Amino acid sequence: MNAVLPASRALALPAAILVIILLMIVPIPSLLLDVFFVLNIALSVAVLMTAMNAAKPLDFSSFPSVLLFATLLRLALNVASTRVVLMNGHQGDAAAGKVIEAFGAFLIGGNFAVGIFVFLILMIINLVVVTKGAGRVSEVSARFTLDALPGKQMAIDADLAAGLVTADEAKARRREIATEADFYGSMDGASKFVKGDAIAALLILAVNVIAGLVLGMVSHGLSLQEAGARYVTLAVGDALVASVPALLLSIAAASIVTRVSDARDLSGQIGGQFAHSRNWLPVACILAVIGCIPAMPQTVFLPFAGGAFALWRKLKKAEEAAEAAKVSEAQAPPANPAEIAIEDIADNALVTIELGYGLVHLADPRKGAPLVNRLTGLRRQMCEQLGFVLQQFRVRDSLTLRPDEYRLMLGGAPLGGAQLMAGRLLAIDTGDVASSAAIPGTLTVDPSFGCPAVWIDPGQRENAVAEGYLVVDCESVVATQVNRLLMARAARLLGPDEVREWLGAVRQRHEALVEAITPQPLSLAALTRLLRSLVSDGIYLAHPVALLSSIAQALGDSTDPVAMTDLVRADMGAQLVGQLCRPDEKLPVLTLAAELEEMVVTGMRDPVSGQAVIEPDLARSIGERIAMLTAEREPGMTPLALIVQPAARRPLAALLAARAPECAVLSISELPPEQPIEVIDVIGAAAEPQAHSAQAEPERIASR
Repeated sequence: MNAVLPASRALALPAAILVIILLMIVPIPSLLLDVFFVLNIALSVAVLMTAMNAAKPLDFSSFPSVLLFATLLRLALNVASTRVVLMNGHQGDAAAGKVIEAFGAFLIGGNFAVGIFVFLILMIINLVVVTKGAGRVSEVSARFTLDALPGKQMAIDADLAAGLVTADEAKARRREIATEADFYGSMDGASKFVKGDAIAALLILAVNVIAGLVLGMVSHGLSLQEAGARYVTLAVGDALVASVPALLLSIAAASIVTRVSDARDLSGQIGGQFAHSRNWLPVACILAVIGCIPAMPQTVFLPFAGGAFALWRKLKKAEEAAEAAKVSEAQAPPANPAEIAIEDIADNALVTIELGYGLVHLADPRKGAPLVNRLTGLRRQMCEQLGFVLQQFRVRDSLTLRPDEYRLMLGGAPLGGAQLMAGRLLAIDTGDVASSAAIPGTLTVDPSFGCPAVWIDPGQRENAVAEGYLVVDCESVVATQVNRLLMARAARLLGPDEVREWLGAVRQRHEALVEAITPQPLSLAALTRLLRSLVSDGIYLAHPVALLSSIAQALGDSTDPVAMTDLVRADMGAQLVGQLCRPDEKLPVLTLAAELEEMVVTGMRDPVSGQAVIEPDLARSIGERIAMLTAEREPGMTPLALIVQPAARRPLAALLAARAPECAVLSISELPPEQPIEVIDVIGAAAEPQAHSAQAEPERIASR
């Protein structure tokens, strides 16, 4: 059934075009002609109602094409009716069908002269007033829309760069702008259809009258009076039947192009803008004054004046009632201070940035809210990197902070913060500034990386940049520290709600893969725990298919979260190494001496988790040595990686997370076989070795 319906819709338009062509070339009986005349009127009314009920012009974007086909249908009916009138007009008024007979007899009373004048008046209204005005509005709208197109595109790009809209929203807005330009351009051309149709109606009427008189007198032996009474009456009735749908479509075209975008339809817009009491009291007064003039018909003016006055009173009472409701709401008694709701004390935001009152202007919408815009862009960047949607950050003021201080809270626990100097810029010395190039300002330390920095006036920005400083504004200082602190705790940002939303997006295209993992054998809670463990190890959710495939493969060996984490890390080792260096670049690695590594693996155990625990003196010596080697690396160099046995990875990763976080810890099973390496040092060896061969070292490490 679902497959048949789209197919029938696809065939409807070609079938309609075929019917229009057949009406032009194939003679049809008068009964069928009546059916098509009524159908034409019904379609014109439907088009007019659709145009009036559209909230904005683009809601009826197919109107130019509809106008084309409706015009073709009406012209085809003119051709068909002309054929019937000229062939059978000598038989009487009913020769061309009941509809034409009714228009000729009822609307013009059988007097073709009256019908001609009525038809001409309708053509003047349609052609000179409605069609000409709609065409001019379409032309101006198309020109203005095309002129405004570059500015609208730039506004969308600016909102996208500021993080105010998503990429999908930006695409939708661009499509809407392109559709709007196409629509008004099409309407500029489609208005010519209506104008041409009105001119064609005049020509067709003239042809029908002249040809009917000639045929009636020559072919059927009628007198001039008899031929005029029969053929001209039918021709005028036929013209009036066609002019009514033409006028309806002209009104529909004018109502579409003269619309102003609003959430309401045309009736709602007009009714809402006329529903003000101040509009109707002057109307009532003016009508009453005119009605009091002796020469005026008081029986007409005074009732209308009374009606306008009654409408004014009704609208006035409604406005007073609405105003009283607003006042009573504003004067509502304050809440009982003894009553405390959970909404008054609960902070449902996971991440909160608190500001002292001296920094509140950074989040003030009236001043552009620069901090909010920067945090929105940061949140979008973190979502793309982590692979799941983060909860919105909350920015609020706090009286517990100093005026120039801010603080980052994660789940109610403070992570960090610093002091800012509002209205000034932070010039950071990243190591490229000479000691003699100091600039005047307030000395401080960059809160994100601990580099020496100076608070400077905005006028010194160019001078500071020339001296080698990195100059940032206050909102950039906050955003950088928020990014650094949250990325170090990315696993805490992932909860069951985020996992469910992430799975829902994957399920749309890979339903079988998701169902192979959850809800069996892993519940939502178990899967969340596993994913948080992976995120804390640097395996993010940005590539869900590869990650879920690895999890499904690991489920064949174990359902223990710790064991599964190690199995997934081993399967996605290329991604872990890819975060450290390029595929064609040697990975600088550190290793432990065999005896030292054996001490770690066979040493003390945590009685709760069963994991290896490094003896304190041994941990201190390993940590200090690796921290020293890490500090010797120059900025921009590939970070070091410690390669150990799988059993030693977890305790050593926990150790270095506090002492040398820049050094990654990988097990030998996570190192891709094709990855070239360069051994920088063997921790705990008797002698300091030189850099080993990148080809021989993997075999040596694997043999341990």
